[in-house]
Amino acid sequence: MTPAPAPFSLPDFGLGAAGLGNLYTAVSDADASRTLAAAQAAGLTYIDTAPFYGHGLSEQRVGAHRWAEDARPSLSTKVGRRLEPANGRPIPDNGFATPAPFVPVFDYSAHGIRAAFEGSQARLGVASVDALLLHDIGEMTHGAAHPQILAQALEEALPEMTAMKWEGLTRAIGLGVNEINVCRDVLDHFDLDVLLLAGRYTLLEHTASLGFLDECHRAGIKVIIGGAFNSGLLAAAPGDALHYNYAAAPGWAVERANTLRNVCEAFGASLPAAALHFCKAHPAVISVIPGAQSARQVNEIAGWIAEEINPDLWTALKDRGLIAAEAPVP
Repeated sequence: MTPAPAPFSLPDFGLGAAGLGNLYTAVSDADASRTLAAAQAAGLTYIDTAPFYGHGLSEQRVGAHRWAEDARPSLSTKVGRRLEPANGRPIPDNGFATPAPFVPVFDYSAHGIRAAFEGSQARLGVASVDALLLHDIGEMTHGAAHPQILAQALEEALPEMTAMKWEGLTRAIGLGVNEINVCRDVLDHFDLDVLLLAGRYTLLEHTASLGFLDECHRAGIKVIIGGAFNSGLLAAAPGDALHYNYAAAPGWAVERANTLRNVCEAFGASLPAAALHFCKAHPAVISVIPGAQSARQVNEIAGWIAEEINPDLWTALKDRGLIAAEAPVP
């Protein structure tokens, strides 16, 4: 008889590895390895990646890094896209600078889920992962095809992932998405262990998602927060390109970020630190995974995590209507 999967837990903070797939900017293999070494040294011992990130490049770099046997990180990766060799075909621009020579193809069939994970196993050099996430389902991604994609996810992808969990290939299954509506659609029909929500619950904007996280907490569904900096906007240094939701930041987001920064600084806090601590304060949240592309960025993140924040900051932000009155705070 196959034993039940082990209880699922993750460190409070980890590293989102989309940047190691050359998101927006190319980094070298050596710099990627130094980034992972810095994460290990800083105690960011959970890495989230996906075949989509750099078309396999992020997973390949995580797998190639020489982890100490007693310090191997917790891992999550994603299924829902197969990587086909380009073989002379144009490589699509998915926001990754110089990705690996593969073409990502959506495939939510049971066979496609297995094939995608086998590719991840090979690139990561592991037999199993801590969490396996169904990637990028939802109307924002698939438009008019969403009903068909959702039906296939419920009928094929998620049952196959459940079987893989009971085979010991992962300890938890869930979704890795940027939309809340599709999470509700799936949870109406299927039990999940975890959700990775990117950019939906942040210090910048969270009122629309707060009630959903409350529901997850009551249901015992763990939430991983990606995009805590809203694609880097809340951690941008002077002169940096300002991104929001994987695109150029609109004026309203820049203005609100500047207002948040000014209030934080008045209480001796940095905006990125406040952003990370705010996300982790919700009781549904198991881990927060900021992204980094360099050892310097990892060390900045470690500093923000360690930063002590004046509790009066949260009161001031609520008084000014910058965070919801009912939002959990540290």
